[in-house]
Amino acid sequence: MNQSEFTQALGAIFEDTPTIASQAWLARPFGDRQHLHQAMAAVVLQMSPTEQVRLICAHPDLGSKFKMADASVQEQATVGLDRLSAAEYAKFQQLNQAYKDKFAFPFIIAVRNHTKDSILAAFETRLTNAPDLEQQRAIAEIIEIARWRLTLAVRD
Repeated sequence: MNQSEFTQALGAIFEDTPTIASQAWLARPFGDRQHLHQAMAAVVLQMSPTEQVRLICAHPDLGSKFKMADASVQEQATVGLDRLSAAEYAKFQQLNQAYKDKFAFPFIIAVRNHTKDSILAAFETRLTNAPDLEQQRAIAEIIEIARWRLTLAVRD
């Protein structure tokens, strides 16, 4: 694939931030999916803190009923976040707001590695983190989300 085709095919891996795929293309050829993931992760890790916050902010709130990328919809559905009771929805909304009030970006977690209960527990724990630690954690979670997305999108 040329750079444009590659970017078109994989631009949504990092929550519709195609510049990551475009820059990772420069590291080709990729021996396997893991090598591709490492190249894409390296692009993210080389971003400035401001660019990383912009990437974090591209992600939707957990349990949100607002428009989000198809991949996010599917991921949240794997743990039932698309079928929350009224009480669960209220709890997620309250935690989302508390988290954004503290950190100024949305809570990010690779939901495919969790259950509803473990996500709620992670919310509570991570709300006690310092902002710089939480930004690093959010980026690590985004990189894990991308690994899952690549697993579904690219065959070795």
